[in-house]
Amino acid sequence: MAKITYIEFNGAEHPVDASDRFSVMEGAVKNNVPGIDADCGGQCACGTCHVYVDPAWLEKTGERTEMEKAMLEFVENVQPNSRLSCQIKVSDKLDGLVVRMPESQH
Repeated sequence: MAKITYIEFNGAEHPVDASDRFSVMEGAVKNNVPGIDADCGGQCACGTCHVYVDPAWLEKTGERTEMEKAMLEFVENVQPNSRLSCQIKVSDKLDGLVVRMPESQH
């Protein structure tokens, strides 16, 4: 279990206890966090779960896969810390993770 804080573009914070069985995207969807639509259900095929990972957490969330890099090419406002939250697996090492949603996902 990890405490993850999702921050909407407008600054609204949504702290969630996410199970290790989930991805960061699933933690948001199962807790009704606005801004994470997850239209493809976590298949790395749509980009509607785009988040900005707090820079302090980038190394702990792992590297982007080639598939994720390809999907991010179709997403607005990609930054060096952009990730698809469906591709980040929750684990105890992510306890305290902070992710922000881009303006396009409100």
